[in-house]
Amino acid sequence: MDEFAGKVAVITGGGAGIGLAMARRFGAEGMKLVIADIQQDALDDAVTALSAEGIETIGVQADVSDRAQVQAIADAAMERFGAVHLACNNAGVGSGGLSWELTEADWKWVLGVDLWSVIHGVGIFTPLIIASGGGHIVNTASMAGLTSPPFMAPYNVAKHGVVALSESMFIELQMMAPNVGITVVCPGWVQTQIHNSVRNRPTTGEQAPDSAATEEDAENLRNTIGALIADGLQPSDVAEQVFTAVSTDRFYVLTHPDWSHMVLRNTERMLAGENPQMAIPGQDARPGE
Repeated sequence: MDEFAGKVAVITGGGAGIGLAMARRFGAEGMKLVIADIQQDALDDAVTALSAEGIETIGVQADVSDRAQVQAIADAAMERFGAVHLACNNAGVGSGGLSWELTEADWKWVLGVDLWSVIHGVGIFTPLIIASGGGHIVNTASMAGLTSPPFMAPYNVAKHGVVALSESMFIELQMMAPNVGITVVCPGWVQTQIHNSVRNRPTTGEQAPDSAATEEDAENLRNTIGALIADGLQPSDVAEQVFTAVSTDRFYVLTHPDWSHMVLRNTERMLAGENPQMAIPGQDARPGE
């Protein structure tokens, strides 16, 4: 995708973090924006800020785990702008614990936002992009979609799914819709609030938070991840990498090149018939190194 000015971008999870940074970056190229977020106050603040920068922006409050609400985002984009050229399926949440202690509600919440929202997004936005004359899809996965850190099973499963879906689509689009590109983004630690995403978790109905993990354990996990995130990349750095990938039609974006050896070692162990080992980002080394 080499022309951006006057075209339309839809970005989920656009109220903060990587989503807002991508909105600002693509908006700087003259794109019109539709940003969606579940958190109304963050969404309102983002729309106000982007509009003040001269970027034509509308906001849609949505729970993207619900296909009908993703459809509402698309409907708003078509009603206001009449086209969609770029779809960034970016919304995400984080949660963890011992795999065998997690409840069905835990799994449904994380898979709903982190995987099903992407499934909904590609199903709804891809035909619109094709009908609009072509463009690009960006799916936000994670380095956890290429490795499998402990205590993060739902997140890992979801992000592996996003990578697999995106890889499948890359070939399908080349064969059936070559004017539509696709990028999968696999960030490492980035300065966002994903470790506090429980603040937006539904508190009623089937997805009520009823994890068997203790609140103390959950708080310790959030604090540990929060400390790592605090030293992570700025969201604007990730957005710049995404923009470069979209403009050069590059598929993989691994935001932390120094973590790539974890993926390589994981593959080497698998092919050698070795058991998995815990990978510490930036520190996993071969035995004896």
